[in-house]
Amino acid sequence: QVQLVESGGGSVPAGGSLTLSCKISGADWSMPCMAWYRQSPGNGREGVAHIDSSGATSYTDSVKGRFIISRGDANTLYLQMKNLNPEDTAVYFCAAKEPLCTTYVYWGQGTQVTVSS
Repeated sequence: QVQLVESGGGSVPAGGSLTLSCKISGADWSMPCMAWYRQSPGNGREGVAHIDSSGATSYTDSVKGRFIISRGDANTLYLQMKNLNPEDTAVYFCAAKEPLCTTYVYWGQGTQVTVSS
């Protein structure tokens, strides 16, 4: 059974930094397409950053220049977040697509990021 487990969330003041990690277990293949999503109270889930099988990345406009998505070894995904602001407060989720990269089918349980003003 594939499991995604996020870590690294926490509370920081505005302007602070955090790095989120996502460890995938239970898969005997490398996850080619992965992403970070976030959801704040009263809002839908928003795609924050994506990385595809070639390593190409994309970001939602509000985080460009501040967040970096990257892969580590053995199905690990990271999200480096800098210059955080209160609007970044949300639960952050790691997601992975099936091997053909068509649909996000695997999701973590989320990690809370809180940015105070």
